Amino acid sequence: MTHQENVTTDPEELRRRAVTALQDARRRTTLLTSCVEDHELTAQHSPLMSPLVWDLAHIGNQEEQWLLRAVAGQEAMRPEIDPLYDAFEHPRAERPKLPLLAPGEARGYAAQVRGRALDIVEKASFDADAAARLTRSGFAFGMIAQHEQQHDETMLITHQLRRGAQALTAPDPAPLAAPFDGPAEVLIPGGPFTMGTSAEPWALDNERPAHQRLVPAFHLDTTPVTNAAYQEFMADGGYEQERWWAPAGWVMVREYGLRAPLFWREESGQWLRRRFGASEPVPPGEPVVHVSWYEADAYARWAGRRLPTEAEWEKAARLDPASGRSRRYPWGDEDPAPHHANLGQRHLRPAPAGSYPAGESPLGVRQLMGDVWEWTSSDFRPYPGFVAYPYREYSEVFFGPDHKVLRGGSFAVDPVACRGTFRNWDYPVRRQIFAGFRTARDARPGEVA
Repeated sequence: MTHQENVTTDPEELRRRAVTALQDARRRTTLLTSCVEDHELTAQHSPLMSPLVWDLAHIGNQEEQWLLRAVAGQEAMRPEIDPLYDAFEHPRAERPKLPLLAPGEARGYAAQVRGRALDIVEKASFDADAAARLTRSGFAFGMIAQHEQQHDETMLITHQLRRGAQALTAPDPAPLAAPFDGPAEVLIPGGPFTMGTSAEPWALDNERPAHQRLVPAFHLDTTPVTNAAYQEFMADGGYEQERWWAPAGWVMVREYGLRAPLFWREESGQWLRRRFGASEPVPPGEPVVHVSWYEADAYARWAGRRLPTEAEWEKAARLDPASGRSRRYPWGDEDPAPHHANLGQRHLRPAPAGSYPAGESPLGVRQLMGDVWEWTSSDFRPYPGFVAYPYREYSEVFFGPDHKVLRGGSFAVDPVACRGTFRNWDYPVRRQIFAGFRTARDARPGEVA
């Protein structure tokens, strides 16, 4: 029986995908950095985030270091700027004080790097058994496309945090043809499954290697928790009762006076939210977004449930119970399409809970991909057999109890950086990210799927 997902290893198909992924990422970067005036690119809109112009030049610098220098062996174009765009050398709050490239210069630098990079793509080996590990199956090119898209999501978060007139627009997701009337939860059967991947060519180090996990039976919400459901927690005094909160979460609630998700405010008895410069009523049927891990955990406790573990989440998203195989995505092995999930910044909000029946898992769980990142109960840890590659700072330095794992991507995530094995992580206090959650509960003895 095959337990690994089916992935392409054809060199020319991977080369085509690399070119497409790089071009898609650059179009998005251009949109995010051209929709505001230059003074907004150099401003710091929140101490939690870099100026947009830093992200722009950092994208170019990482591409130069990995594709031009490491893959092609070219001489450094701008070695003197490497320290300025080293994410570990300068915290985000300090970056506005650095002698950063001006917007025009940053654009020119990133464009010049990209021109050379596309030439390298055409000449590189994409063979699965290539001697150079960086270019094996085009890994370096996929890594750089994912890196740019991850910074595009970061820049979109900055756009959400910035004050001022609306700069970005997008069509809303399609409304549900009829209210979702499926079950509130589904039973995920107990037993082993294959977690992680050894086959996905562009999987990052923390997704590797594939390994067996034994997960007991559990129940999982069919859809993410909605704004309406979360407001029930709020109305029931959820933010006023210490008993629901982890100790550090309760300290956060008291210190900052929290009483609702980030960007919400109450006016005349109605909850409103700010979304990319516009104010609107909170839509009851959408998955709740901009909640911290502590808020998600408190809601789950209040509801008599819990957050799923990372292994539970992945099993629900990937297991095909008919074959026992772990698939790339809930719907199968094919790449995401618009009818599968809300990805790629096509929309600037989550779709209504219950959307995307074509993206449903074989066990009946919806919206596991896209819409909102989903907090899990798990700390960010390495898998058995983990090997850091190509540098320790991508994953290894973040392992430990300080970071919680998020899964599934959001509306702000591009498909190249979203799959059933992809792992995101952040501090449990984070609220500006596009994160929501769904809840789980243990199965009772004797329950079967």
